[in-house]
Amino acid sequence: MDGIDNSARRCGFGTPGCRWSRRGLGGRGLGGGEMTRAGRMLAQGDLKLIALALIAEQPRHGYDIIKVIEERTAGWYAPSPGVVYPTLTYLEEMGHVVAQPEGAKKLYVITDDGRDQLAGNRALADAVFERLATFGEMMRQQNNHAGGADGGDLPPLLRAALDNLREAAIRQVAKDVDNEAELVAILARAAGELRRV
Repeated sequence: MDGIDNSARRCGFGTPGCRWSRRGLGGRGLGGGEMTRAGRMLAQGDLKLIALALIAEQPRHGYDIIKVIEERTAGWYAPSPGVVYPTLTYLEEMGHVVAQPEGAKKLYVITDDGRDQLAGNRALADAVFERLATFGEMMRQQNNHAGGADGGDLPPLLRAALDNLREAAIRQVAKDVDNEAELVAILARAAGELRRV
């Protein structure tokens, strides 16, 4: 319906057949491996729908949409501007939102057609938001576990450095799943150097 994928099969965390359904983050609690593609957090059409839902809550800039999604996933996933802004342009072309100039930015406001579109897909929008919230909670638990008995005694700067390393590795895999072997080699070299200290 108007470019929003309403197919029954949704790609969500843990859904069989999805590219990263059986792989988690950090090898603990989420399935035993690294997440192959954070960029696949949203199925086709999901971003259009949640952007529309977020704009329905209040007029928003593209950056606001990125930040809200990042907050709802505890900082582990943020759609890129290269995906968000074309989505907003699409919604504008479909007549679901209008862009109002606000300085150098555009403020997107939902239209009556957009409200109708959202009303017809409210259950799906709620399911996507629930998936984001579930993922965010899983990541919070992952962080809490990492900061528990096996990491809670680390000095704060060392813990921050390890978190930074983990985030950098996850983001690199999200950019290109084919560089996983290279990342593993880099991390193995770093571990070897730490053992020699």
